[in-house]
Amino acid sequence: MTLAETIYQHSLNLPEPAAREALDFIRFLESRHGIADETKRAAALKKLSGIRLHFDGKPIPSRDELYDGARG
Repeated sequence: MTLAETIYQHSLNLPEPAAREALDFIRFLESRHGIADETKRAAALKKLSGIRLHFDGKPIPSRDELYDGARG
């Protein structure tokens, strides 16, 4: 059994308020070690990479092209 599985098995024995407290502590540890931030950042970047913007009816393939066109 892995450590994560052991933690999970122990969490099943906790009453609801204690389980919420344990989850809050795990989230605290994730943020302290930068794990939650990296996971959220990776998910956000993946979602953003699929977004295609249009300006004046024309697609904007990159931010640099938008700025180059605005600069004249």
